[in-house]
Amino acid sequence: MDDLDTGLQQKVAVVTGAARGIGEAISRRLASMGMTVILLARDRERLRAVLAGIEDLGGKAEVHPCDLRDERAVEGLASHLRQKQARCDVLVNCAAIGLTGKPLHEMSVAEWDDLMATNLRGPFLMIRALAPLMIERRGGHIINISSLAGRNPSPNGAAYSASKWGLNGLTYSLAEELRKDNIRVSVVAPGSVNTGFGGKGDPGEFKSEAWKLQPDDVADVVEMLVRQPAQSFVSEVLLRPTRKP
Repeated sequence: MDDLDTGLQQKVAVVTGAARGIGEAISRRLASMGMTVILLARDRERLRAVLAGIEDLGGKAEVHPCDLRDERAVEGLASHLRQKQARCDVLVNCAAIGLTGKPLHEMSVAEWDDLMATNLRGPFLMIRALAPLMIERRGGHIINISSLAGRNPSPNGAAYSASKWGLNGLTYSLAEELRKDNIRVSVVAPGSVNTGFGGKGDPGEFKSEAWKLQPDDVADVVEMLVRQPAQSFVSEVLLRPTRKP
């Protein structure tokens, strides 16, 4: 890790959905920049594998299994951070589920509730719990990972699209609320990413499609956002594959 930024080495980043895919790539990137990264997801074993990879490269991270649908679990994370780190400089809300592939009227209420609890309520709970730490220190950056589905019609994915439209609206309004506290709020909306997200079966056993964005492409954008000069921030990034399928 020769590219450590001395201005970032004391900072703490929290990444949800850190066990795989985009969240894993972002976690590795922030650790390579010198931050201590708090890795959040439900899959403890996968988080440990991500932690081992970060530590093998000289980075710093901490595993914190957490179900973002559980308000008490999120509050427990905030209490832990306050006691151990006394700060949260970067929050990346990346965890999401898809449940795409069928029309809205065939979706069960339980599926709708689970999707919204993960994709929209989860970021709300994380922001509610961790924004006070940023406000106290008069600075921070919240980055919400949305989707181009949050801007475009998505047949057989209406609920997922609605959750991302909601996340976009939350981001834009929150940015205005927190500007007075020197806190930047950004949204990154990627197109198709080569992770197997939204597919069936083991996420590790998907058919790779080279035309898609790679998780590191999204991590590149997050790094750019975090490294912005203090006097500015990019509020929205739309990230598309160069080629279409």
